[in-house]
Amino acid sequence: MTYCIAASINEGLILVSDSRTNAGIDNVSTHSKMHPFATTDDRSIILMCAGNLATTQSVLEQLHRDKLKNAKINLNTVECLSEAADYLGGISVEKQKQHLHAQGQSAFNPSATFILAGQIGDEAHGAYMIYAEGNSITSSANTPFLQIGESKYGKPILDRFLKLNTSIDEAARCCLVSMDSTIRSNASVGPPVEMLVYRKDSFSLAEYYCFDDDDDYMLQLRRSWEGKLREAIANLPILDSQSIRTIRVTL
Repeated sequence: MTYCIAASINEGLILVSDSRTNAGIDNVSTHSKMHPFATTDDRSIILMCAGNLATTQSVLEQLHRDKLKNAKINLNTVECLSEAADYLGGISVEKQKQHLHAQGQSAFNPSATFILAGQIGDEAHGAYMIYAEGNSITSSANTPFLQIGESKYGKPILDRFLKLNTSIDEAARCCLVSMDSTIRSNASVGPPVEMLVYRKDSFSLAEYYCFDDDDDYMLQLRRSWEGKLREAIANLPILDSQSIRTIRVTL
């Protein structure tokens, strides 16, 4: 499985992904799911992937091929992120159809989802989630983040703390806690954890981090978060005995 997060806040973007792929209990391997693209100087584009590995790899290959061949539509020619999302969605649908036809098996699932994030020209930075069907959505003021893959374990921390005006450094820590919580609860999500911080209007993808499971910073983050949670639970209001009610027992 996979877990990827894209937070789009006022100060920029936080992109976090795990690296574990799972094709069965005895076939676990590591593949990067974060893919920055070399583009023209007026844009920065990053793609994160979840789903069928063959589909995601063939989509990535097509994106690179179109750019190298200077196809009429490629990541260097699209004028905005929404156009890039539509372009990516079309390629994804085409590749899924090809793989499904080649396999000829009704149980085979070639579906894949993507997060495309970055900034193009004078347009504001942003992030789009592209569904397997090729359509896409973007983040909003009320929900300034997108998730793909195993999202349920890491969502509560994002819902509670991530806002548009959250500082980019605090948002980065929030996303890492979300990832660590997911790794703790789901064996199909695992390190290395990749994180890219994009500061608005910088057009720089240089602020990149990669954390192994025994990374000193991740261990410190995990211990600090767990310690503060235990402290918070211990300090919650004590149950009021006046609230006790009699339960009716049915024989």
